[in-house]
Amino acid sequence: MSIVTPDGGLTTLGYALCVLAAVLLFLAASFITRDSSGKKMSTKQLVYCGVAMALAFITSYLKLFGLPFGGSVTLFSMLFICLIGYWYGLKVGILTGLAYGILQFLQEPFVLSFFQVCCDYILAFAALGLSGVFHKSKNGLLKGYILGILARGAFHALGGYLYWMDYMPDNFPQSLTAIYPFVYNYSYILAEGVLTVILIMLPPVSKALAQVKRAATE
Repeated sequence: MSIVTPDGGLTTLGYALCVLAAVLLFLAASFITRDSSGKKMSTKQLVYCGVAMALAFITSYLKLFGLPFGGSVTLFSMLFICLIGYWYGLKVGILTGLAYGILQFLQEPFVLSFFQVCCDYILAFAALGLSGVFHKSKNGLLKGYILGILARGAFHALGGYLYWMDYMPDNFPQSLTAIYPFVYNYSYILAEGVLTVILIMLPPVSKALAQVKRAATE
């Protein structure tokens, strides 16, 4: 039985296998992954990671606007994954982003090749976990969020170069062809990024996020 439909989507079997793979991957990795303090992930951390993925997945459906060939400005969905990296460190952040990438694949699957799926879904969203690089830095959430979304855009752009150049508009300047994947993908990523940065810099939001961090890490 095939797991991919002729138009590049998933069959029922394909969805079932991807859901199973996402759950097993996250559970298996949680037993061997350690947080920034060197301890194995606790039940509390697993709960917070699961809630963050759920919130990211729900808000990814709340789109301010979308582009014709994929990509959209959502209601701060990337922030929830970056928060996990900021709270628990690089390893846990990347793991959570990777599991979330599988969920994103299930949301709007399109399969051209295995590496295309990795670029557009798995690696792109795992890159949001790079926010954990600034886990212990001053203004770490802001720095980590910016790094995470820029890294996500880089993987989408790589996929664009390899698989999506045929979709470039005819009226796009030919002299700028080389940067089309960057223009396309960073247009929506940076638009959402600017809105999110404004949000987290608001004093009431910053204070609330600090309180949530204390609850998540104590």
